[in-house]
Amino acid sequence: MYLKRNDLVAVISGRHRGDQGRVLRIDSETGQVWVQGLNLRYKHIRRSQQNPKGGRVQKECPLHVSKVQLVGKNNQPAGRVGFRIEDGRKVRYSKKTNEVLP
Repeated sequence: MYLKRNDLVAVISGRHRGDQGRVLRIDSETGQVWVQGLNLRYKHIRRSQQNPKGGRVQKECPLHVSKVQLVGKNNQPAGRVGFRIEDGRKVRYSKKTNEVLP
């Protein structure tokens, strides 16, 4: 998987197209990512000791990994991401600009 937690990603299709956010969680088996502040849904919660009133809470729902792209250094989508070995370390790089990504 070419994404890691805390990566800045841009959504490239769907209702949130053009929005950016940080990756909170990744499920590599299903190919889904949770992006902070995007794809929010309401979850209805019942009363409990922690939440005595109950109510609705907004939380992030997953997006498919094909709908997001890693953002490069100049806040533009990096395009496709590749891997190569530099100085004995595996690094990610943008195939569009050939620069190493953070």
